[in-house]
Amino acid sequence: MKVTRRDVLVVAMAALFAGSAWAHGPSRQKVELTVDIAAPADKVWARVANFHDMSWHPAVARTEGQGGNEVGASRVLTLKGEGDPTIAEQLTRYSAEGMSYSYKITQVDVKVLPVITADGEGKSKVQWRGAFYRGFPNNDPPPELNDQAAITAVTGVYKGGLDALKAEMEK
Repeated sequence: MKVTRRDVLVVAMAALFAGSAWAHGPSRQKVELTVDIAAPADKVWARVANFHDMSWHPAVARTEGQGGNEVGASRVLTLKGEGDPTIAEQLTRYSAEGMSYSYKITQVDVKVLPVITADGEGKSKVQWRGAFYRGFPNNDPPPELNDQAAITAVTGVYKGGLDALKAEMEK
């Protein structure tokens, strides 16, 4: 059997593509939760509009920040719990008129871890959504750092915050 340079190239290319299919790493995950609140949208927005105030979220012990509600502003959330874990975030978009803002997490320990619209007279719909990657960047993550663990953690944070906001606004 005669092996040509073309045969070697074909085998090398097949190995390269097969290897890249196994080495893709984590995929982007998404979570989106919505809650209906029996309170006017402007009242709910007034409670969550300040990027530096997340006192409405039961998991947040305190928030420190700089830059106000300007794009590029930063905040550090100190969470309740052992060791006072923190999450650093940066504001990427803010619209008082649209009652919405977006932010990105800039620093968080992988172990640690709203848009408002009027929905009729005296009612609001609050939506919190995010996209993220699991804490383990390689293939075969341990169970506590896999995709499902990340989805469960983010869903818990969002649900806890939305439930607390609803309870406070409907008093």
